[in-house]
Amino acid sequence: QVQLVESGGGLVQSGGSLRLSCTTSTVSLDDYHVGWFRQAPGKEREAVSCIDSEKGATYYKDSFEGRFTIARDASKNSVYLQMNALTPEDTAVYYCAAVRPRTVMEKLVIVCEESGFASWGPGTQVTVSS
Repeated sequence: QVQLVESGGGLVQSGGSLRLSCTTSTVSLDDYHVGWFRQAPGKEREAVSCIDSEKGATYYKDSFEGRFTIARDASKNSVYLQMNALTPEDTAVYYCAAVRPRTVMEKLVIVCEESGFASWGPGTQVTVSS
């Protein structure tokens, strides 16, 4: 298990931006697939975006592409989620998750779903006011 810590959440007005950070002091995140997920009140947790460990390939779910950007900063052992054009519908607890791929297939294919990740952070609250 990897101990992950999210930060950067908070209260923002509709149309605003936030950058979430995910980091750990226990392993190098470069060796891990990392994903961002969110859970809105009364809803199930859903995938937002993932980045793989090999090529830095990025994946976005549903309507997040174009508004959200996932990126790594190896120098800070962090993965960021830049969120722009936020709306009240983006209000949720945001979680980062990580998994170390073991096989060749796991390194080539990232499962950007909850089932594809083993370690989770405690989450950071994002609230978007109208």
